[in-house]
Amino acid sequence: MTEAVLETTGLTKAFNSFKAVSDVDLRIEAGSIHALIGPNGAGKTTCFNLLTKFLQPSAGTIRFNIALQRVRGSNFDFWRSDAVLRRYNDRAHELLFDVGLSDAVDTAAAELSYGRKRALEIATTLALDPQMMLLDEPTAGMTETDVARIVALIKTLRAGRTILMVEHNLSVVSGLSDRITVLTRGRILAEGDYETVSNHPDVISAYLGTDHA
Repeated sequence: MTEAVLETTGLTKAFNSFKAVSDVDLRIEAGSIHALIGPNGAGKTTCFNLLTKFLQPSAGTIRFNIALQRVRGSNFDFWRSDAVLRRYNDRAHELLFDVGLSDAVDTAAAELSYGRKRALEIATTLALDPQMMLLDEPTAGMTETDVARIVALIKTLRAGRTILMVEHNLSVVSGLSDRITVLTRGRILAEGDYETVSNHPDVISAYLGTDHA
């Protein structure tokens, strides 16, 4: 079995008497793209906020494989030589190239299109050299051109990384995801690859509805 990077057991978040997330068990495998989908109000955002520690769970556990975390020593020497600064600058240019923004080096972030701003956000995340990336609706509000650009970018970035994303665009989910977890009313309704979940009768009823093909 492939090693898990992130696992949750019985993950629950209650707001007074309302359970936004209830007994969610997730297993995110190393090197995979795992999508979290569901209808509005399914608990996706709450679950995402629990995983990013924006919210504290009411019950359950979240385990991240600490063996995969990069160990960095503390350094309180704030002075940096020209050589070190040049390496930082070179790395910044590499990241901009990786996300397709090498032509925008001298462009203010505010002047970028929405899709290119999202690409810049991904570049700033990559600067931390994460083993796992959590993406919250990476293609929301984008034109078809920008969606295609972000999808191509995520495909490129997946090498050596694990990606968990919340996404509403089913064509993006089907084209990127190795595994999909479907939430409804705060609980897991189904899991599997796109073919499996898209043909699940409960998923068709709760999420895909008449748009299912």
